[in-house]
Amino acid sequence: MTALVFIHGTGVREPDFSKLAGRVAAGVTALRDGLRIVPYYWAGAHGATLAAGGVSLPAHPTGTVRGLAETPAASDADDDTAAWAALYADPYAELALAALGTAPVVERPPGSVPPQQRLQARLAALAAQGDTPAAELGPGLARAATDLAAHPLLGPAADALDPEDLAVLAARSLTARIVADVLDGDVPLVPVGDTRDAVADRLAEALGAPPRGTERGLRSLLLRTAGSAASRAVVRRRRALTEAAHPAAGDILRYLSRGEAARADLRTLVAGLAPPVVLVGHSLGGIIALDTLIAAPLPQVRLLVTAGSQGPFLYESGSLPTLEHPAPLPAHVPAWLNLYDPRDLLSYVGAGLFPGRVTDIAVDSRQPFPAAHSAYWTNPEVYRHIVDRLP
Repeated sequence: MTALVFIHGTGVREPDFSKLAGRVAAGVTALRDGLRIVPYYWAGAHGATLAAGGVSLPAHPTGTVRGLAETPAASDADDDTAAWAALYADPYAELALAALGTAPVVERPPGSVPPQQRLQARLAALAAQGDTPAAELGPGLARAATDLAAHPLLGPAADALDPEDLAVLAARSLTARIVADVLDGDVPLVPVGDTRDAVADRLAEALGAPPRGTERGLRSLLLRTAGSAASRAVVRRRRALTEAAHPAAGDILRYLSRGEAARADLRTLVAGLAPPVVLVGHSLGGIIALDTLIAAPLPQVRLLVTAGSQGPFLYESGSLPTLEHPAPLPAHVPAWLNLYDPRDLLSYVGAGLFPGRVTDIAVDSRQPFPAAHSAYWTNPEVYRHIVDRLP
């Protein structure tokens, strides 16, 4: 009787592990009778935990820290951070929101000047100065100003806002575009918020807004529209979020630094099984299985199956605990079936690294990332490929 050992990935805990193992068992036994399914729940003994109850988590900045009570200014800072985060993701987000408030288009009187034309002229003048007016942020102002002047949302936004408010909005858009480009660079040096805000104020004045000391009357459209409760809630709920998310990241870090115990328990489990044995590992489970097989021969194991695993990437990057590139895969490692989803950004291929030793097969869940990383065990293709190669 073939024994199939299922090894789960990062972040999985009971009771979810038992449900997952049951789903895998149902998937393979539906295609082949007489299999013995052996779950390996390594997280029970070797998974990451917040051992001291989370005392490493800093207190919320608006909470009572060393006698400092929560202040409205601190909440405003959360609001401001939330708005800039949205603008870094899409520097034209406020343009789009402003355009939503545009009145129906009517024919303009002959000879009238479109509202955006004055701003376009100022953007052109700003672009002519090169990147100097925003040098503290990094390069890109001239390009950002040129692009903004030609952006199709500028006209509708100009119809919805007065010129001074439009200048403030445009300045934030330019500032966000420059910072976003810095974040995408090879060596990002991101300015602190005070520097960013000073540049945004300077650009706003160059585009026609009154000096910062004057009440401008335009609060961030992003905040007016969506509010910032979510941003503050995320920070205030950091403990809950960390406790929910840390097992995945923590499991990887713990395994890479102290993984021998998890491998030793897997060797002990396999040693008690009659051959033939198949190891099926998902994500980090595949790395544990691969490392265990590399470290010492396990003659009972006739097939290794990995799904959505990072083993090849860790090997190529010099991070696989038991084998360093360019050392070859030891001869005692059995046949290796590596299933990956092209949309799963956490799956990698191994045939190019271990020619003749790894069979890479794409399985398409038609899910976007990160959902694709968790969709292997509901994909019938996965089970067909596994069962086709079982000893």
